[in-house]
Amino acid sequence: MAEDDPACCAATRNEDPTYPKQEDMDYAGNSPAMPPASPDDDRTTAMIRLDGGTFQMGTNSDVGFPQDGEGPARNVTVAPFYVDKYAVTNAQFLEFVRETGYTTDAEKYRWSFVFQDFLTDEAREHVIQNVEAAPWWMAVEGATWLRPYGPGSNVIEDDLLKHPVTHVSWRDAQAYAEWAGKRLPTEAEWEYAARGGLEGKRFPWGDELKPDGEHRCNIWQGEFPERNTGDDGYLATAPVNEYEPNGYGLYNVSGNVWEWCADWFSPDYHTTDAYDPDNPTGPSEGDQRVMRGGSHLCHRSWCNRYRVAARSKNTPDSSTSNIGFRCVVDANPE
Repeated sequence: MAEDDPACCAATRNEDPTYPKQEDMDYAGNSPAMPPASPDDDRTTAMIRLDGGTFQMGTNSDVGFPQDGEGPARNVTVAPFYVDKYAVTNAQFLEFVRETGYTTDAEKYRWSFVFQDFLTDEAREHVIQNVEAAPWWMAVEGATWLRPYGPGSNVIEDDLLKHPVTHVSWRDAQAYAEWAGKRLPTEAEWEYAARGGLEGKRFPWGDELKPDGEHRCNIWQGEFPERNTGDDGYLATAPVNEYEPNGYGLYNVSGNVWEWCADWFSPDYHTTDAYDPDNPTGPSEGDQRVMRGGSHLCHRSWCNRYRVAARSKNTPDSSTSNIGFRCVVDANPE
């Protein structure tokens, strides 16, 4: 298997001429400036205040993929901010859609990517194509955040309201964050929060994947993509409050779903003179946005990207059954 193939992590929308092009669709740009929050701000409900400071971002380890640009490890400073304890849930996204009437990219395109094992019987009749480099990804007509496994599934009827919302593009996540008075985290903020106060560790809880034999995240168990044993308790997504939180009280920053970050992706921008390690925001332009954290489909043999320093990317209009997000908001000084 080609471990460095980006298709291992999430599929990217193709250029099928029968579907709308990105430039023909409404585009959500960078978030407007949001006022900082205080502890009594309604926005901080179910959020954790982090004091910020200087930490070591990235890694010098060779366990990742060179083209991802995980290293070198470098000192980075972030300002105080609040971060969601949990990834945004289907219930929260449902509230957003009901209040605003928002239409996601998957609904505009009329299809999204679903992992082969999760297709409903009805959805199998709506498969448009699969991804050549990763044939387990099926483009399914009618797959959306509300119907994550295609026609015949439903987040309300299938008791998935406490699970992370999926089939949301970067633009959808951006729109939700703006509605909530928040924003997407910078990649530096995401890693600072995910590390939970630990320095240079592989995972949010330490260097061992299963300390004392305990599963601490939702990833692929078994042989990918043939067999998932579900030993960690879940085959697909887990509820957002599953497993032990990290040292800062954040849940599922490794595994479960990939999480969108605000930054444009570059494998080497942080090694250039243009890079500012003080509250870095990434390059000013690009073609793909950063994703962090890995997902329930990650396995060490194929996509060893559920480590806290690991990075991936996808186009801003892409959506799949394993991409979600969480939000942040600037914090007033105490």
